[in-house]
Amino acid sequence: MSRVCYDGLGSPLVPDDSAVPVDTLVADGAALRLTEPQAQADLLAVLHLCGGGRLRCSEKTRRPSVATVTAVADMLSGGDFYDRDAIAAFAWPLLVQAAGLAELASGRLQLTARGRTALGKPAAETIRQVWRAWQTRAVLDELGRVEHIKGQRATNVLTSAKTRRQTVSAALAACPPGEWIGVDELFSTMRRTGTSPTVARSERGLWKLYITDAQYGSLGYSGFADWPILEGRYTLAVLFEYAATLGLIDVVYVDPAGARDDFRGNWGTDELPYLSRYDGLRAVRLNALGAYVLGLTTAYQPPAGQTAPQQTLKVLLNFDIVATGDPQPADRLVLNNHAEQTADRVWAVSAATLLAAVDAGRPLDQFVDFLRQRAPHDLPATLLTLVDDVTARAGTLRDAGVVRLIECADPALATLIARDRRLRPLCTPVGDRHVAVPTEHESDFRKALRALGYALPTGGR
Repeated sequence: MSRVCYDGLGSPLVPDDSAVPVDTLVADGAALRLTEPQAQADLLAVLHLCGGGRLRCSEKTRRPSVATVTAVADMLSGGDFYDRDAIAAFAWPLLVQAAGLAELASGRLQLTARGRTALGKPAAETIRQVWRAWQTRAVLDELGRVEHIKGQRATNVLTSAKTRRQTVSAALAACPPGEWIGVDELFSTMRRTGTSPTVARSERGLWKLYITDAQYGSLGYSGFADWPILEGRYTLAVLFEYAATLGLIDVVYVDPAGARDDFRGNWGTDELPYLSRYDGLRAVRLNALGAYVLGLTTAYQPPAGQTAPQQTLKVLLNFDIVATGDPQPADRLVLNNHAEQTADRVWAVSAATLLAAVDAGRPLDQFVDFLRQRAPHDLPATLLTLVDDVTARAGTLRDAGVVRLIECADPALATLIARDRRLRPLCTPVGDRHVAVPTEHESDFRKALRALGYALPTGGR
């Protein structure tokens, strides 16, 4: 069994064996995290949180609120990487926005049609789409999360974040799948092969970046902006907060405080415990999911033993669902969205709970598939009949969209409008004296109405 040694730890780090348990601690207190299965479960959990309207982000910056970060952290299947500092819990709300899986409505994230579709698709396929979308449509510049490097908001200081993301992605794609590589070794490879995510737009821009003090701590001084300080910290942010969160890489990491000393030569750093929250990242391994997402393989093959959810749910004839084990956070969300929890591990399905799920845009066939995958027996016919009945009733109504209701002075005018060659496709008669105009047709309706010799005053009568 081969091992990766990392300078500064003084002992072997990581056994090259994908069967190592996630909570295995390695030399000098470093932790190993196999992110692949967790990320796929976390994606579904975050989508369900969005569907429940439980996540809030700033309308201006689109960054998650403190309460949102806490809510996401509570749902992560393996917890966040650190208890005291959010990494994955901060990244997930940004990732689903970048990929168009969720959008802001009055400060809350809600699922888009694409997000609702993703609930019924293989998580690996959705993660591939998220990674690709994030590279071009990310909400923020990842360097902004390295708060100790200041001056980033000044004009003409930083290069394109899109280009930097794509550069780090290319460097990651060049890593041999299944092999551990220390981050300093990765840094050296990136510099040697020209896959360097250059941060400063120019030498003048470099002088505007600083640590602690704009004059004495400027990164423009010789040696103050060495590759690990800027390009290295940006790379760490992308790898730890996004690649690891999405499950593309397995990681070995320690507490960031004191993990790296490559910035200690800079002025004003004596009191800093670390330069970035990502300084504890020690080694990475491109896994099967990462190889698939980065296009190194054409199909994704889940790790052995992770091809199917655990069958820990019993569905009873009285519509109760009993968990025989401790459900995953994402599974709890699904159950809470379709049934009423009546005990610690018991949920009751009813027509009311299923109608509420349909009203929230949750397809009931996905819920049935969820139960079939997790129940060791056939689902009761009574439950399937209830689902079919609710689905049929829901299918008798259709949301035709928002309309403007126009009242006419008499039935003759309403008939004239409804039968006009230009107005007929833009409106629908409602009773004797009203026509309904879809909001997307209002402008054309007003124009055609004027051609007929009438006008609709703005604001009502």
